[in-house]
Amino acid sequence: MNSVFDLSPSEKLQLVEDLWDDLASTPESVPVHDWQKEELARRKANLMNNPASGLSWEEVQRRVRSRHGR
Repeated sequence: MNSVFDLSPSEKLQLVEDLWDDLASTPESVPVHDWQKEELARRKANLMNNPASGLSWEEVQRRVRSRHGR
């Protein structure tokens, strides 16, 4: 019997994408822990108190691309 560990890298990636798409189709079913909710509330409060601490989406993309050479 084959397992997911026997899949090729491209097949594994496709499996991960399929699983992600399935989870994303019902976000209300994905559990969010209390500590995650608290961290999000802390970050939101920090941003509301200090708006300049946030980054634009363009800046986030630029930083990610510069780190990963894309």
